[in-house]
Formats: sequence, structure tokens, C-alpha cells
Amino acid sequence: MRRPFAAARRRLLLLVPLLLLAACTSAPDEEERADDLSPAPAPGERWQPAPGVSWQWQLTGKLDTSVKAAVYDVDGFTTTKEQVAGLKAAGRRTVCYLSTGAWEDFRPDADAFPPALRGEGNGWEGERWLDIRRLAELEPLIAARFDMCRDKGFDAVEPDNMDAYRNTSGFPLTADDQLRYNRLIAKLAHDRGLAVGLKNDLDQIPQLLGEFDFAVNEQCMQYDECDKLAPFVRAGKAVFHVEYEKPFAQWCPRAREAKLSSLQKKYDLGVWRRVCR
Repeated sequence: MRRPFAAARRRLLLLVPLLLLAACTSAPDEEERADDLSPAPAPGERWQPAPGVSWQWQLTGKLDTSVKAAVYDVDGFTTTKEQVAGLKAAGRRTVCYLSTGAWEDFRPDADAFPPALRGEGNGWEGERWLDIRRLAELEPLIAARFDMCRDKGFDAVEPDNMDAYRNTSGFPLTADDQLRYNRLIAKLAHDRGLAVGLKNDLDQIPQLLGEFDFAVNEQCMQYDECDKLAPFVRAGKAVFHVEYEKPFAQWCPRAREAKLSSLQKKYDLGVWRRVCR
């Protein structure tokens, strides 16, 4: 499910791209917290983040590499190979954020997506749902993006807009269409040695759990949906979770109990975060 302002924050990537490896100001209490890391995978194996691992989700502003987080989830297009290498040298794992279910006119490969693949707008200027039924046409386009993530040295991908069938896309999409597409996304990532996260799409977790290495969720506490993510935790797979509006004290204790990797963030997904531990 798309959350309010989720696409707007991605639109900001044009205005304030991730630039140089630089330190900005983190949440005040972060300086006092102990660091932790996520173990690197064995040779020939994919990275597998464990439940409760710490993370930072930053898609706008100068990349702050001083945040004491084991995992950095950052924009795949605007983050450079050198930035990824710097994070890796510090023992961090990196996740490549991409939209795989919607076309964005501000991406450098936008013209490669034929107009026939572009459906209704998803509510945000310059973005349209993709016709995920047309696997033969979409596969090479998404594969090229995943090649970019691999070549930059990322450990994983976060594919966004993975629930078009539940939205007014302009196409008669079904749950089966979504399952086929999401499984293709997982395969393309795994073929390149990348771990892959299931973004939202909570209703299809039972069918997709075995093919995704972690989950990324927005506002499951606010919408009373977190129980649907429990299968990931039971399988030893991390759930990277954020809340924007719900008061921290009302949801953090439950998130800790559920072993979620939880943050309070602002909608622009800049540097600021508050960690739920």
C-alpha cells in the first residue's frame, strides 16, 4: 500500500541528491549509542539481515556516514560507487533503493520505458504505474537497474511500488499478476548475488516469504498491520520499519517486542531519525 507522501520524498531526489561522503547532524541521542554491524555473507552467499538489526533510511540530503547503523538504505541512482565502497569499508551493509513498479520521469533511464508501459499517475507529478503484466519488456529494464546496484557494490535492493494491483493503475492487474512480477524481481536480484526486500505488499507475504530476504514497511503500527510481518521475523529475516506520524511512545514498545528494526522518520527521509531499541 502506498503511504501519504511516499512518492513526494522520492521526487526530492532531483533537488537534493546524495552527494559526497559527509557527516551531518544525527538525532541527539545517537552519539551515545553503541555501534553494531551486520555480518558479511560467506563467499558465494547472499547477505541475510537478521531481525532487530539497526538501519538508516536516507534518500535526501548529503549522505551522513556517521550514523551508527549496521545497514544503510539509500537511493540507487544518486549514491555513487565510491560512497558505497566507503560504507562497506566501515563494515556497513548497503541497500539500493529503486522503484520497480512505477515509472519516474526524473530518472536517467526514463526514456527507455515505452509509453505503452506507463499507466495512470500514482498521485505524484511525473510518476505512473507500470504495466507489470508485460514481463518480457520490463525484465531487461529492471535487470539493467539491478546491474547498476551490483556494479556499485550494494549488498541488496529495496524495490518500491510492489503492490500496483491494489491501486488504480490504469491496467486490469490481478493478485496473480503481482505475484509473477514480484517473483521476477526477486529472481533478478538473486541472479546478481543481491539480497532483496519485499516492500509493503503485506497481503502476499505468505506466498512470497521464501523468495525475499527481508521486508521494508511503512507505518504498520499506524495502520495496525504489523502482525502480517511476523512471518519474516519467525523465518529469521529482518523487517525494516518506519513510522512518521504515530507518537513514538505509543508504538515503540510493541515494535521492540515484535523484533522489528524500527525508526521514527520525517517524510522527506533525510538524515534525522529516532531509533526504537
